[in-house]
Amino acid sequence: MGNHGLSRRGFLKASALAGVSVFVAPLGSRAFAALFEEKILTPVQWDAKSGDAKFRIDGIAKVTGAKIFARDIRASDMTHWPREQSHAMILRTTLADRAYQGFDLSVLDAAGLAPDRIVTADDLARDRLAFPAFYGDDMLLPSGKTPAYLGQAVAILIYHDFARFRFAKEKLQFREDTIRYGGSTGPIERDPWAAFRFVRVGGKTPYDDDTFSSLKDTPLFPHMMKKREPVWADADAHGKLDEQGAFFAQQIADALAHPPEDWLVVDRRYRTQSVDTAALEPDNANCWYDTATQSLHMVIPTQGPTEVTESVIEMTSKSHFPLKKLFLHPCYTVGYGSKDHYNVPFYGLVASLYGDGHPVRLANDRFEQFQSSLKRHAFDMRYRMAIDKRTGLIQAFKGDFEANGGGRCNFSPSVAMVGATAAQSIYYIPQSDLTTVAIASRAIDAGSARGYGTLQSMAATEMMIDDIAAQLGIDPIELRLRNVFRTGMKNTQGAIPAGVMRAEEVLKKSQAHPLWVERAKRKTEYEARHPGKRYGVGFSCTQKDFGTGAESAFARVEISADGRVALSHSGAEIGTGSSTSQALAVAKWLGKPAVDVRMLITDWSDLPVISSGDPYIMSQAEQDGLSANPRWSPALASPVSASNSAYYYTHATQEAARVVFRQGLWPAAMAIWGQGIGGGQAASFVVRIEDARWIDGRLSANGMEALTVEQLAKKAHALGLVTGATVHTFNRWQWSEALFDIAGEAQRLPIDGLSLRHGAGRGDGLTPNSYIVLDRKAVFIPPVSRNKAAVTYYSAIGTLVELTVSESSGKVDLLSHHSIMECGNQLSPALVSGQLQGGLAMGIGHALHEQLPLYEDGPGNGTWNFNRYRLPLASDVAVWTQTGEVLPPLTESDPPKGIAEVVMIPVVGAIVNGIAHAIGHRFTDLPVTPRNIQKVLA
Repeated sequence: MGNHGLSRRGFLKASALAGVSVFVAPLGSRAFAALFEEKILTPVQWDAKSGDAKFRIDGIAKVTGAKIFARDIRASDMTHWPREQSHAMILRTTLADRAYQGFDLSVLDAAGLAPDRIVTADDLARDRLAFPAFYGDDMLLPSGKTPAYLGQAVAILIYHDFARFRFAKEKLQFREDTIRYGGSTGPIERDPWAAFRFVRVGGKTPYDDDTFSSLKDTPLFPHMMKKREPVWADADAHGKLDEQGAFFAQQIADALAHPPEDWLVVDRRYRTQSVDTAALEPDNANCWYDTATQSLHMVIPTQGPTEVTESVIEMTSKSHFPLKKLFLHPCYTVGYGSKDHYNVPFYGLVASLYGDGHPVRLANDRFEQFQSSLKRHAFDMRYRMAIDKRTGLIQAFKGDFEANGGGRCNFSPSVAMVGATAAQSIYYIPQSDLTTVAIASRAIDAGSARGYGTLQSMAATEMMIDDIAAQLGIDPIELRLRNVFRTGMKNTQGAIPAGVMRAEEVLKKSQAHPLWVERAKRKTEYEARHPGKRYGVGFSCTQKDFGTGAESAFARVEISADGRVALSHSGAEIGTGSSTSQALAVAKWLGKPAVDVRMLITDWSDLPVISSGDPYIMSQAEQDGLSANPRWSPALASPVSASNSAYYYTHATQEAARVVFRQGLWPAAMAIWGQGIGGGQAASFVVRIEDARWIDGRLSANGMEALTVEQLAKKAHALGLVTGATVHTFNRWQWSEALFDIAGEAQRLPIDGLSLRHGAGRGDGLTPNSYIVLDRKAVFIPPVSRNKAAVTYYSAIGTLVELTVSESSGKVDLLSHHSIMECGNQLSPALVSGQLQGGLAMGIGHALHEQLPLYEDGPGNGTWNFNRYRLPLASDVAVWTQTGEVLPPLTESDPPKGIAEVVMIPVVGAIVNGIAHAIGHRFTDLPVTPRNIQKVLA
């Protein structure tokens, strides 16, 4: 096929890694505009008065079914690929307690359906191919070994025609004799993936210095694992920091075991289930290895193209398959965490290497998806909480968390840690000991599913608070108000969260809502009118962090001479509307949204930032040494995860737009206002940049003539002012800041990388697009110790649920629900509403419907589909009677906050608390099924 006439205009060159030239071309980029863009994207139609879009960029395509996902792409759609499409399937084990002894394909041989190529562990060992380090061992299980988990891959079957592939797949599916096993070995036993402990003892008041905390002193880590359990330091009040932490933990445990008379101590066990993320685009990859040019082409859905790129090069660098060029085509997708660090792209890569020069498509059907996709972690939790009976104030909290990570580690350590550090929910807790373990098991591996451990832990906390309120005879919201976390208080890691905490406002509005005020009266009236039905109202309020502690992004904002705004961003669009919200974010500084929006960009040659080391575990000395290089940052570009789009991505977008405004449009405006004799219209007034305001898409300041964006852009280009800015940002629970020399003026900005492009045809830049890279003069990068805080950014939401329980069937019906949330300034109210509605549906499913058995009778056996897995339907979520409201921002300068995950959490606790109000029984295991309710009512 040669080089197919590829040029810089056809592909976007990202970088050269380990000697491999990397090119990234999202399907919405210029490389594929003729094929796909017109079918996917519609420029933002913006209402200048409201500041919102009339519909999202991909909205029309979504509702008409025209949106194109990675799964839709075939070799014939790729203009530079061979036309013939090959197909692959993966054979997987359905048992994990006996040795794997190979496979039997005689049923295919008899039907003339033998694969054109079979790839096994022997092939991978011979050709030195293995998973990237993050993904563990045994990409394909060697014969003679016991599977580490149910559904482990053992072979890839490749077909060069679809008909034979389809018939072969039907022959093999659900057959129990395809995989051969030896004698019973029992499941593999392994140490936990990780364990952490967070101990805090506060000062005399919530605002005094802590006696001990993770941020002030240290989180605790086990010294070793013994009998699959973590071994912690010995308690010593005057010993090393971890020994001091163990001492304070022991004090908390002793107080809970032997409490004073005025303490109520409640001890409960909570369990949550394994859940499928149920993304409606199953995992897939379509890859082609061109042996002639030693090039690898990959069409994949992913939440993090940078991670895939680096992992592909890591994987192939030691193999017998030479790789000179990598062409990555990340596509529009739907994730919920399921496509963040998942392994299907690498199976697709392997299939292509053995595809005899054909592009090979690997695409799960729904049975395969259930058998292999990342799951939400099942949690087992024991909570012990002490409350002062007189005041209703929480005194101490001890939580023990066990997250089932399944057969591969993935993000299980992080999920277990985040679940524990979120458990305090909206409450100030003066003393806490939170121990969390991520265990290894034979279950399908779990990953960064929406909620990321906090859904599990905070729902349990909200159930416990209602339980305590009932025992104390206190209104549940009143008990929450007595203990609510207020601004300036410290979380269970000892960190003061960013900005004002507004959970108290949410609680007070919820307390005054008719559903809550009238709940007793409504219960009496409803049950009188509906014999056999029990009525209940439940409430829950949570606040969740957003971000990972190593958030980074690139953004480039440009304005043409005719006022057309373009945005390029490293973030991905995974169906959340981030491409629309980022387009709108530009308007804060440029008076109008971006109309050319490019997401998933990895070509940042206009700002060549480098990165090395692990931003979470590098030493401070290592960071200090590396940061001497003005092009270095702790991380390059974050995948879409941890509700990071609204705040972290927007920060990069708006900082780039801000530079264009301050260095381009504002001096252009001053030049126009200053035209004429005596300094023009500006001379008689005092015109400052802080007085600048955009009104209906026009710029004015302190009485100046309102100017259109087109006027300003034309002038900025004519004067050779800044018309484009590329920035890089990094956040470790605080933004990196750097000092730059811009037009002879030293400016400290909350970014760590900057390059500028000027108008008037000034091609004075050295980058491909004529940008000038400004090396920073000084830099502040948040200290590595900031990650001991675990989280500092929060958003809050409270949810009221009105429900009924059938005495005969045990079925729970939601009559209505109302949510009150705070998320700063909304980039797009319509997108926020969509996140709320979708999150509520997922939370309702978690509370009442969705459940996967972990082991042999679960999805690892290959027989699970939506006929067995119960997703909530419109009739289950009160689709026509659900309502929501957003607290207004305190000022127009409030940043937007991440809410994609928090919106799904409180409805879980609210439903369980509502069931308790209805039938008088408190469930502690999820989901609450009709069968479980029937047992209670029997």
